[in-house]
Amino acid sequence: MNADKSLSTIDKKILRELQIDGRISYAELARRVGLTATPCLERVKRMEREGVITGYTTLLDPASLKAALVVFVQIRLSRTSQNIFAKFKKAAIALPAVQECYLVSGNFDYLIKARVENMNAYRDLLGETLLSLPGVQESTSYVVMEEIKETLNVQVPE
Repeated sequence: MNADKSLSTIDKKILRELQIDGRISYAELARRVGLTATPCLERVKRMEREGVITGYTTLLDPASLKAALVVFVQIRLSRTSQNIFAKFKKAAIALPAVQECYLVSGNFDYLIKARVENMNAYRDLLGETLLSLPGVQESTSYVVMEEIKETLNVQVPE
């Protein structure tokens, strides 16, 4: 769906509000966007069906769960077989410490974002897990010293 052509101004307001608070009541959401509850609920359900709203989640404090250290890892694969990308992808998806993994263009093949407890845990993740994934030839790591901004929100056009 092309959001610019298919979403009304009210739909976009609903999306902005839901990104701020996904647990907001439909009555409160309706009040904030200038509708009554029933049409507001119908719009939300339609956007869920159409795939504009893909799900809801709970955000957790990483430090409380011993996952405060963020690392980004660039991975370059060897090209020894045709299906090495599929094998790597399947293995990376299965790793709980990996929050995000992207196939990218440029001087490396994948960019991984992982969260771990500390440098010792990262050393273990890198040496015992990431470097042993299918086809990994080399890696470059970046340890985050300070999080400036982290969000899951997507900018909703006006």
